Amino acid sequence: MEIFKYMNEYDYEQLVLCQDEQSGLKAIIAIHDTTLGPALGGTRMWTYASEADAIEDALRLSKGMTYKNAAAGLNLGGGKTVIIGDPKKDKNEEMFRAFGRFIQGLNGRYITAEDVGTTVQDMDLIHEETDYVTGISPAFGSSGNPSPVTAYGVYRGMKAAAKEGFGSDSLEGKTVAVQGVGNVAYNLCRHLHEEGASLIVTDINKEAVQRAVEEFGAEAVEPDEIYSVDCDIYAPCALGATINDDTIPQLKAKVIAGAANNQLKETKHGDILHEKGIVYTPDYVINAGGVINVADELHGYNKERAMKRVETIYDNVARVFEISRRDNIPTYAAADRMAEERIERLRRSRSQFLQNGHHILSRK
Repeated sequence: MEIFKYMNEYDYEQLVLCQDEQSGLKAIIAIHDTTLGPALGGTRMWTYASEADAIEDALRLSKGMTYKNAAAGLNLGGGKTVIIGDPKKDKNEEMFRAFGRFIQGLNGRYITAEDVGTTVQDMDLIHEETDYVTGISPAFGSSGNPSPVTAYGVYRGMKAAAKEGFGSDSLEGKTVAVQGVGNVAYNLCRHLHEEGASLIVTDINKEAVQRAVEEFGAEAVEPDEIYSVDCDIYAPCALGATINDDTIPQLKAKVIAGAANNQLKETKHGDILHEKGIVYTPDYVINAGGVINVADELHGYNKERAMKRVETIYDNVARVFEISRRDNIPTYAAADRMAEERIERLRRSRSQFLQNGHHILSRK
């Protein structure tokens, strides 16, 4: 992998390799863009096949955070960390404290949080060495479990998508097919049930399905049946890549809006949805409630303030549809354009400010 060539092509700012022999720490911090503010993105711990795979994952994920934070209206850039190792066997206190010292050395350019393979307890250990960490224990002023907040953001985004697809943002009487009934999706189902929507659910966890059936009157179907059910809205809330060559022909939904990451297997599938007139809600816009919530910790966490900010996901989703119509492009491309336009506006503003300052100094 030609690292500098890759970084130059996709406009990355910094790649930091962190190594601590005593604890076994091998970490890669990727900072993609800090135009809007310091880079915020979680720490993932995974058993990568090679160091090159780990570097590529960190770079890819950090760019994704730039777009997610920009689209959410946060004054934060994008970054990500991957730690090479088995999260079930290789963790120790020294590792995360050493990593915390590396973060501290970046002096605020990068702020971390939990991600796949890391926990609140791991973030607490990092917090022993640096304040540039979110998602710590509530005892330290954290926001706690982000799932209910993420779910509320998805619910707000789904209402905006319903308005685009059906002309009204009311979900009363709508049938929503929810794929996966984990922590986020369970809370989403609660909001939908309270508004009067009908639910069809599936999950490989039969207990989670039964809970939704008992509490929300949901209809249960087998995992491979969820794509073809008669519904108004398909809500992918489990694995990624569920919108693909096999599933698109089965879909009867007019609207797609769910919490899962990387819902499109390939960008061409977003193109196909656009051609079919199916309203697709880009995942990183609708599921941004969690990152909006932890970002509030940087100002001293205030739940009421955070929830008001999460409500703006409705407006962000509506803006994506507006750009899609304006430029006649698929919504996944419109989401990218929305994020890029915001970053570019600030870059131009900053450049103009510096030029004006130079002219003033030149005249003195």
